[in-house]
Amino acid sequence: MVQDIKSKALGKDPNVYPRDVNDFLQKENVDNIYEVLAIIEKRAKYLTAEMKNELKKKLEDFSMTHDAIEEVLENREQIEITKFYEKLPNPALIAMYEFLEDKIGWEYRDEEGNTIEKD
Repeated sequence: MVQDIKSKALGKDPNVYPRDVNDFLQKENVDNIYEVLAIIEKRAKYLTAEMKNELKKKLEDFSMTHDAIEEVLENREQIEITKFYEKLPNPALIAMYEFLEDKIGWEYRDEEGNTIEKD
């Protein structure tokens, strides 16, 4: 199921607050906080790329090519789209919420790419 970044960020608090580390360690198959941070970091990188591509695709509709002098044209809709993306929570926060809500799956792999069963 493919969702846009708007639906993933909907209802998420964009502010940063202290979190109890034990909330992260309560998940299955997690041994330490460094594993949790690696999982969240990888998801955040993916969300960042997804967000960038989504914004780029929406702004491509407004791009115009000029043969002569480039003019900066203000387009209210373009400004609103840009402001919306600026107000979204940081991708790391979205990834953290997804982790805490059990919406991220992960597995461990060896150097050859085979899945490792964790004890």
